[in-house]
Amino acid sequence: MVKALLVAAVASGQGKTTITAALARKLVRMGKRVRVFKCGPDFIDPMVLERASGAPVRSLDLWMVGQDLCSQQLSQAAAEADVILIEGVMGLYDGTPSSADLARAFGVPVMAVIDAGAMAQTAGALVHGLRDYGPAEMAGVIANRIASEGHAKMVAASLREIPLFATLPKQGKSLPERHLGLVLPGEVDGIDQLLDDLAQQLTFDEAAWDKLRDIDIAPAPVAVTPRALAGKTIAIARDAAFMFLYPANLDLLRDMGATLTFFSPLANDAVPAEADAIYLPGGYPELHAEQLAQATTWQASIRSAHAAGIPIVAECGGMMALADTLADKSGAVWDMAGLLPGAVAMQPRLAGLGPQGLPTPHGVLRGHTFHYSKLDTRVEPAAYTVKHPSAIQGEAWYRVGSLTASYFHAYFPSNPAATAALFLRSET
Repeated sequence: MVKALLVAAVASGQGKTTITAALARKLVRMGKRVRVFKCGPDFIDPMVLERASGAPVRSLDLWMVGQDLCSQQLSQAAAEADVILIEGVMGLYDGTPSSADLARAFGVPVMAVIDAGAMAQTAGALVHGLRDYGPAEMAGVIANRIASEGHAKMVAASLREIPLFATLPKQGKSLPERHLGLVLPGEVDGIDQLLDDLAQQLTFDEAAWDKLRDIDIAPAPVAVTPRALAGKTIAIARDAAFMFLYPANLDLLRDMGATLTFFSPLANDAVPAEADAIYLPGGYPELHAEQLAQATTWQASIRSAHAAGIPIVAECGGMMALADTLADKSGAVWDMAGLLPGAVAMQPRLAGLGPQGLPTPHGVLRGHTFHYSKLDTRVEPAAYTVKHPSAIQGEAWYRVGSLTASYFHAYFPSNPAATAALFLRSET
């Protein structure tokens, strides 16, 4: 049995991540063992939440991750923690499946975050609508951007029988953002002090906390992972330009028997000589394009690996770094490694977003896409992903020799067999 909450809102931009981080840090400072999860596909918010809670943050999603693996992760957390917090994605009912669907699947009550900065009594109408539309089990409300004690009292009165669980005042300093979301925790000066300040300012009703019911999460059966990568060494790019990957992806590669080694293209590291396969995850190559263009040792080594037929899996930012050129947001054009003929250019508008699946001979490999750049290439796609739930054509998936590349970010545990095939040399 464990206390668990889904922290949700009516829309993005209400302060879910800030509130979840503040609540996690506050509970940790109260001596609680806290585990935090993020609903839906996301790379950056989990980094912030991990910093706030001091524990690894994993993804929960009924489609991409699957109910069984969600159940396994939640039951393991319940055995190790006093509190589980799950940050929702977008609005409570947005998406198929939605955050509300996840909450219902595991009997987790909802803690609604509202941005009360420009409202008072209308907060009650908003929260009652959130509760009744689903319906959803509403544990309480956390009101963000509260201006005064009087403002908080007006909001609390409007909620009627729903408790105002906590409030957070308007902030002079908030977590900074860029085009793909929040700035990474390691790039924010004084991030821990900022999180401590948020926790301190979160006015918290401990009596309401004590009234929250415990939930029981039954563990799902654990599937046997095939040791399809036993004896293989996979070299993974990891630095400020390549850091968007699911921890569960690394867990699966290890469970399949692979030895993982890490290297930094930004530091001009060569691909490790012992690599049997290479994984270039997404990230922010556009912010480091000049440095990548000057990393001649890295570029030569990845070209040599490609020429030798070593499998290379490149996702989003990883693919961008393997094109001929990359134009950054200022319009400056930089030479990249040139394994995928074509030019990548940043643009102000979102170019791709949402859950998608890649059809493979081993079944569908699920994941998502989220990018602001576009690739102009003469290479014909070997396949396309399929958008979920619309089933319309999604991202192009390219194959050039031993390279597979796409804007698609795969969630490897969704299909271990398809994942293993990506990192093994083709028999043809």
